[in-house]
Amino acid sequence: MKIKLVLWEVGSFIWVVLAGSALHFSFELSEFWTPLAFISAVNESVWEHLKMYFWPGLVFALVQYTYTRDIANNYWYAKLASLIATPVGIILSFYGYLAISIPLYGQGFFIMDLMTMVFGLVLASVVSYKIMVKAPMRLPRKKNILVGYMAITAMFSTFTFFPPKIFLFENYFGYEYSGDFGILEDYEPYRVFKKE
Repeated sequence: MKIKLVLWEVGSFIWVVLAGSALHFSFELSEFWTPLAFISAVNESVWEHLKMYFWPGLVFALVQYTYTRDIANNYWYAKLASLIATPVGIILSFYGYLAISIPLYGQGFFIMDLMTMVFGLVLASVVSYKIMVKAPMRLPRKKNILVGYMAITAMFSTFTFFPPKIFLFENYFGYEYSGDFGILEDYEPYRVFKKE
């Protein structure tokens, strides 16, 4: 039982890394098709990077339920906790390393940015696994878990279009805040795939 859950958590990690990485570029590759902004990163803010990992994580949780519901305890609570642990882990490790890197070197480093993603996703898998192998829990109640899913889904669905004007949602291109939030007016300076 436990080995099967471990394998599913490893699969979740791999899926979220691959699908999340694709969502980093999908908005640009679609020529900035607005409906895709619901799930794709639309700028270089920390929030938009968190969104890239939320949607694949949610999809994987829905699929995994079919195959592990008979062996996992507290399944929906475990997956909600993992969807919350991912952004918390990424935010803490990202700003933690930048608090050291920027004063010392004047910049961040791409490999360290990737490691913050790895840290957040590993943390999420560990949290999920630990909760699923616990004895069935009375708390939190099912309706509270449902409210949690609804709240986090609502945030990731709407804050791209109505971003709070704080640093977490501000375009952070080249480790500098640009003053832009949400969908940008001009993407030409940020293109990765140059048009011919």
